[in-house]
Amino acid sequence: MNFQQLRSVREAARRGYNLTEVANALFTSQPGVSRQIRELEDELGVIIFERNGKRLTGMTEPGKGILKIIERLLVEAENLQQASLEYAGQRSGTLNVAATHTQARYALPRVVQSFRSAYPEVRIGLQQSAPEHIAEWVLSGKTDIGIATEGLSQYPELVSFPCYRWSHLIVVPEGHPLLTRTPIRLADLAEVPLITYDQGFTGRGHIDAAFREAGLQPDIVLTAMDSDVIKQYVSLGLGVGIVASMAFDHGRDQGLRAVEASHLFATNTTRLAVRRGAYLRCYAYDFIQQFAPGLTRAEIDAALGGAVA
Repeated sequence: MNFQQLRSVREAARRGYNLTEVANALFTSQPGVSRQIRELEDELGVIIFERNGKRLTGMTEPGKGILKIIERLLVEAENLQQASLEYAGQRSGTLNVAATHTQARYALPRVVQSFRSAYPEVRIGLQQSAPEHIAEWVLSGKTDIGIATEGLSQYPELVSFPCYRWSHLIVVPEGHPLLTRTPIRLADLAEVPLITYDQGFTGRGHIDAAFREAGLQPDIVLTAMDSDVIKQYVSLGLGVGIVASMAFDHGRDQGLRAVEASHLFATNTTRLAVRRGAYLRCYAYDFIQQFAPGLTRAEIDAALGGAVA
């Protein structure tokens, strides 16, 4: 039994049994992956995968149980590597952080600046994507920390911590007729073309839920992941924007006006997630506590060690 065999099984399960994708992820060949899986099955005396000819189609019941053990073994192997660096007293390394555009653009700069001052020898890898991709990267170990408003709490293999709460703003050009309506109602917004976030981004779920519960059909004419893109199209007169509160700067966003919308849409919570059972270097703890100052190391450790429901 070797780690390459274990990784082959784990990646096959993660990548929908597509051995070409597994081979690419492990930098090997498809026949090599098949051989590793077969050798492990022979050694254990258990068929892990269901097959149709040479193609993997699913996992057997024993295979599902074995996969859970393999996941734990590989996490602990990665933890062992991290622990050896920690105990060797090294304050250098890489911290990989994945976040949505809004978090990377507006919430993270202050934290990254402070972190770099405290750990000048630690390289930060900052990636931006959709919440579901962020979750997948944290689960696979590609990323140490994931930050998003939607989606992260849905994965039992992740531990997610609430970091801060925020609301949406309505953004319109100067002189827009909506500015004369106080307060703005959902019915008012339903009468105008809207520009806001893509599905699954930056509290979009709360926006949709508010209109749905009011029995209104919004006219969403344009969506984007990027708050700055939304504001740009608002400035061109293509619609009324709904953006995260932290994404509007009264000094920089000239020609635009922002109106509070907390009375219309539910408050959002940004969350930070790490893989359950992961070993965190000391600088990872510090990064988490800078982003979520209310968290203690004891609380983080207790959550990391909790069993998957």
